[in-house]
Amino acid sequence: MSRIGVYPGTFDPVTLGHMDIIRRGATLVDRLVIGVTTNPSKSPMFTLDERMETVRREVAGVPGDITVVAFDSLLMDFAVREGAKVIVRGLRAVADFEYEYQMAGMNQQINRSVETVFLMADVALQPIASRLVKEIALYGGDVSKFVTPAVCADLVARVAMIGRKGS
Repeated sequence: MSRIGVYPGTFDPVTLGHMDIIRRGATLVDRLVIGVTTNPSKSPMFTLDERMETVRREVAGVPGDITVVAFDSLLMDFAVREGAKVIVRGLRAVADFEYEYQMAGMNQQINRSVETVFLMADVALQPIASRLVKEIALYGGDVSKFVTPAVCADLVARVAMIGRKGS
């Protein structure tokens, strides 16, 4: 029986921090399912289809059995549907830990057979957050330190399409 893990997120956009967790998470399981979801409390810059395509493009060269799947349900229902026994989550700071700890506890109450595993972000990548990357891009800032060149180009193109703030 293979070990399947789920790494959920909105990935709007996928950052170098996400990629670090994907690379490392893929070594812990036989198959890593990246679950791209919508979050009603967030305003995405990219559509679900665009985010799916971007994540697929970005993980194409990452070693391991990695699939990218959209979902719009409770995480635990998605994990069960994918046959996962592990949820992979990245932690950047204490604030992340508090939120993720609470979510892990709630998820455990929903389904005790799926375990949450936390991976600490690489120290150099800890400050990266998709929300901040989008904000920097919207104000015309350089985001090349936070995302791959292809994602940087996607952001520049999207900002040009929707109009840059502050101009």
